Amino acid sequence: MRFAELEHADVAVWGYGREGCAALAALRARAPGKPLTLYCLPAEAADARAAFVGGVTVIDVPPDADALARHGVVVKSPGISAYRPEIAAAAARGTRFTSGTALWFGERPDARVIAVTGTKGKSTTTALIAHLARSLGVRTALAGNIGMPLLELLEAQAALWVVELSSFQTREAGPLELGVVTSLYEEHLDWHGSRERYVADKLALADAARTLLVNAAQPRLLELTAAHPRRRTFGDADGWHVAGGAIRRAAEAVLPLAELPLPGAHNAANACAALAALELLDLDARAAAPALRSFRALPHRLQRLGERDGIAWINDSISTTPQAALAALQSLEGRAVTLIVGGHDRGLDWSEFVARMRERPPLALICQGASGARIADELERAGVAVAARCADLADAVAQAHALTPPGGCVLLSPGAPSFDQFRDYAARGRRFAELAGFDGAAITGIEGLGVA
Repeated sequence: MRFAELEHADVAVWGYGREGCAALAALRARAPGKPLTLYCLPAEAADARAAFVGGVTVIDVPPDADALARHGVVVKSPGISAYRPEIAAAAARGTRFTSGTALWFGERPDARVIAVTGTKGKSTTTALIAHLARSLGVRTALAGNIGMPLLELLEAQAALWVVELSSFQTREAGPLELGVVTSLYEEHLDWHGSRERYVADKLALADAARTLLVNAAQPRLLELTAAHPRRRTFGDADGWHVAGGAIRRAAEAVLPLAELPLPGAHNAANACAALAALELLDLDARAAAPALRSFRALPHRLQRLGERDGIAWINDSISTTPQAALAALQSLEGRAVTLIVGGHDRGLDWSEFVARMRERPPLALICQGASGARIADELERAGVAVAARCADLADAVAQAHALTPPGGCVLLSPGAPSFDQFRDYAARGRRFAELAGFDGAAITGIEGLGVA
């Protein structure tokens, strides 16, 4: 959909997060006098009315099907599930639903785009691609789900657009040169409604991508994407992969893993994905590889906060699946680790995590939050000791401090979303830092967003 299609329509924006604000600003810029309606939360209404004075009617109650059906077009924020019954009912009555992502792709059909998705690894891989492309002198935009809505850059110019798309956004992408899928597990089942629909939505990126790059280490992902006519892989011995303590291009050792400033095998795989993506766009990946040394890790992703009382504290609040918690724990192999897991309960399957804990448990396991009791029950049924069950993060941190000896580390890698206690994973990570005795406000945002 393009902005021109909204000119004579009754338009509403649903959601007042950063995506909703970007949509309102873009609509006001393209059609200054056009009346608009905003649906937002009660706590957001005063700020919205102050920010968009005149021409925007702010409604601070959730719209039902009748309210939505009064509009010709609704620009929906990504966090609002496309499968809500009121959306289906309004769509049946003629309301069209779109998003900031879809509007950007509609306006920029000729942009050279790499779009990255994946259950885990998508943000780091997206940022790595942009960092490496810039090291080659390519004017590159970094945007999307990583922290800057595409509509904030609607008028910007770049030679290459590197865009992160969540599973909420993949169906909204227009034609693009390269799609990258880093991994595929189950997540966001509350938004998608089922595991099957989550997988289908995630892999909708393949329909938009002229070339598709996927992780060779994931058999299920390979199976599901086998029909794509231009599918390529990373992580196999003929291409960019990790072996013998180095990142390699086939047999050639290009960069020792010791020089990669990102911990864990999963981050080495993310680096391989980024290098393979550049190569598929006919950029010199080998020349870019040394720039991996200067990449700065994204916050809340195995972020080393420092030491207190001889204990190292590591913030991996971005971990929202059991597989992510396992990857984080694996990156600290050989250390005495107290692991904090649990949070908002989306009904994810913890059986693989439990099996791994039976084989190689950490020093101590602490289960907290809304899903903590269920995780603890599964662990104990399998014979895995749980050091503490905690109602919230504050109690979990206090228990971790008491249980961890000097020289050990406390790892927050919850394997679950934050919404039982916090608005998002970043708020959870900042609070973890504060509870551990660090400055939560000092945890910076993602570097490099925008065009550079």
